[in-house]
Amino acid sequence: MPGPDPRPLAVFLMGPTAAGKTALACALRERFPLEIVSVDSALVYRGLDIGTAKPDAATLARHPHRLIDIRDPAQPYSAADFRHDALAAMAEIVAGGRVPLLVGGTGLYFRALQRGLSELPAADPALRARLAEEAGTLGLAAMHARLAWADAEAAARIRPSDRQRVLRALEVIALTGRPLSAQQGAPRPPLAYRVLKLALVPQARAPLHARIAARFDAMLAAGFLDEVRRLRARGDLTPDLPALRAVGYRQAWEHLDGATDPAAFRARAVHATRQLAKRQITWLRAELDARWLDPDRPDLAEAAAQAVGAFLPA
Repeated sequence: MPGPDPRPLAVFLMGPTAAGKTALACALRERFPLEIVSVDSALVYRGLDIGTAKPDAATLARHPHRLIDIRDPAQPYSAADFRHDALAAMAEIVAGGRVPLLVGGTGLYFRALQRGLSELPAADPALRARLAEEAGTLGLAAMHARLAWADAEAAARIRPSDRQRVLRALEVIALTGRPLSAQQGAPRPPLAYRVLKLALVPQARAPLHARIAARFDAMLAAGFLDEVRRLRARGDLTPDLPALRAVGYRQAWEHLDGATDPAAFRARAVHATRQLAKRQITWLRAELDARWLDPDRPDLAEAAAQAVGAFLPA
């Protein structure tokens, strides 16, 4: 008979935006020897606070989150960067006798952590600049069509509006002469942790949509547009940067450019956030080993605590 599983433990708390992941993570940390690692592609950036619903200073003082505020918005941060940083954070937490609790909604980061990443070539600044210039001249739809001609499989996986991934795929193909999909298919070592996956997925969408709208209104009242004005005033940031393509920031930048009136800006931002939540829930459906919890159930905290308590050693 096989012996006990020697791998260290980790807990994943996944879910769409506005599902209540942060509050639940903090509640779990109160009860169990857990340390929080953020899995969020927007929270890594300093200065993007209100529009990302970043935990406030009091929350972070009581419940520290690793991988928050680790990049300037002018600096890109990739899934490979996240995997490297997350594995280092997890190792430190385990060495300290505690269990990593990875919390967030960025499915690409969770997938990179669990399944590893292909050994793709490093970015070529000159080639990347040329592709960006071509995208500005020809349009992103034309660049996605170019990708579909060169690598239909990769193009089918990458949304035509995902500028960063479209251009990165074209960059890799240009640097290697091989389709990106062929290079991503190589076997990779799995995550060397035993993982409990909890997914906050609402049974009904209406309460989530209401929370998204209410949260965005609260962001506006808290000074979200002033935050974006400060970012614009730096002079070195553009709306094409990954940080500023985050939901809400993109629409705010366009609004401050005069492209929309206040009502249209709010409507577009709320709609984009709902679409993000929809994509996140679709991604979670593929996580067949995740335990789904409805964030609107009244006993959510206790149900999650029971799952974590049964997973952790007595």
